Amino acid sequence: MKTVSRAYDSYAQARAAVDAVERAGVPSSDVSIVANKYVSAEYADVDDVNKTAAGAGIGGAVGAGAGLLAGLGLLAIPGLGPVVAAGWLASTAAVAAGGAAAGGIVGALADAGTDREHAEVYSEAVRRGGTLVTARVPDKDAAHIEAILAASRPIDPVARGAEYRAAGWKSFDPKAPPYRPSQAEIDRMRANWPG
Repeated sequence: MKTVSRAYDSYAQARAAVDAVERAGVPSSDVSIVANKYVSAEYADVDDVNKTAAGAGIGGAVGAGAGLLAGLGLLAIPGLGPVVAAGWLASTAAVAAGGAAAGGIVGALADAGTDREHAEVYSEAVRRGGTLVTARVPDKDAAHIEAILAASRPIDPVARGAEYRAAGWKSFDPKAPPYRPSQAEIDRMRANWPG
């Protein structure tokens, strides 16, 4: 198995990526989404999803064929603050947040095989308003799933990391206060949303 992770500037891009990955046959149990609550709440229909998925838990599926997005729930991850999340990565990070494991979101990504520097940039991207999608797939399917995720225009972790460092960022800090994007940043993200 290989873990493929990509971060997106908008929840809409990430949601399209999750839908495409599930249509490609990746089971919901092998897909995760972690979105900044402040950006995604308005567009993720979190309140409706939470009413529908009440009692399902993080990553729980409601009804046959409901898919990963039916299991969305709110939780707090150190350094990210409140997030909208579902899936195995969210569960792993939530356990780490509770002190049962070390490493938080960066550790969960790195343990799953994501390059540590990319894991730091992806985590910071979520903290700053983005959305992370992760899929566990058989090695033979990894290139196909990477192409599917690329179709939704993910960030380039190398370029984004350089951009963050140019502004003084050094690495993801799980003790940093939760980030709430400014209206200007939300407007910029909206401009990148498809449709």
